[in-house]
Amino acid sequence: MSTLQLAQSQCSDDSSQWCRTILDWTGNPWLANYSKLLIATPLKVLLIIVLAFLVRYILHKIITKLSSTNGHPPRLLQPLRERNGDSVSGETLAEQRSQRARTLGSVLKSIVSFVIFGFATIYILQEFGVDLGPLIASAGVVGIALGFGAQNLVRDFLAGMFMMVEDQYGVGDWVDLGEAIGTVETVGLRVTTLRDVNGTVWYVRNGEILRVGNSSQGYAVAVVDLPIAHSSDARRAQEVADSVAGTAAQREPLAKDVLAKPEMLGINQITSDTITLRLTAKVRPGQQWAVQRLLRAEIKRAYDEADIKPPYPAGRLMPDSGEQQ
Repeated sequence: MSTLQLAQSQCSDDSSQWCRTILDWTGNPWLANYSKLLIATPLKVLLIIVLAFLVRYILHKIITKLSSTNGHPPRLLQPLRERNGDSVSGETLAEQRSQRARTLGSVLKSIVSFVIFGFATIYILQEFGVDLGPLIASAGVVGIALGFGAQNLVRDFLAGMFMMVEDQYGVGDWVDLGEAIGTVETVGLRVTTLRDVNGTVWYVRNGEILRVGNSSQGYAVAVVDLPIAHSSDARRAQEVADSVAGTAAQREPLAKDVLAKPEMLGINQITSDTITLRLTAKVRPGQQWAVQRLLRAEIKRAYDEADIKPPYPAGRLMPDSGEQQ
């Protein structure tokens, strides 16, 4: 039997059409016998790779479109919880939404790429006849080992995901994260960056954040403590402070930051040297410190005019200053 007849016989036993087709086209028995390995398999692998990149490109474009602002809230955030933006400026709220959408979009793109290329790799290995059973078992063991070794990293990413989905804080918020207190500059899946009042930048791992105190959600409260002497009329001092604070809150620069009329709570503390009055005001988030300073200045001026004495004579040091009286 000739070589061509033997190749035809082998091709007739082959379930693939590639052998017979290549043999008819070229008349080369060797090329026909190895046509599946040299032609069919590479073409299938190339097709799998092209489809993987095409699907990834389409899904990435969709995610980018959903996470873009274009002057409107990102559609990616519509199914998620979002804080009330009435008390923050439009520019700050837009920046918070934009960064939150970009972060979530980046995560979704990474997940999509991992899943698509993972399945493409499995299909390619199957085309080469690789037994995936032992490979998957080995990958499982390696995954468990990496999971134990990188559990802090995984915890950081999971905490960052939940933080972003729940919108616990955003760029521009004043937050207390336990070890660090300051203004949020960037929000990432692994690390949150703060800048404190001294200008120091703090990098806080999301997995290490056990509690979040956000002073920029909804509204804040300006608390003004007013110490007066025992010899002063406490009732008169309360009336003066309440009147002055109410009038000041209706004028600029306080009018834009104070959301409700200041409330005089009364005597908050009595010590052997001091009577402390407390006044509070509901203000825009992040403005409580500026409002406190301005109210103190206004009330101090009014107390001087009304002859309401401070707890310590002028020039005398307070007991807690650490110096001799």
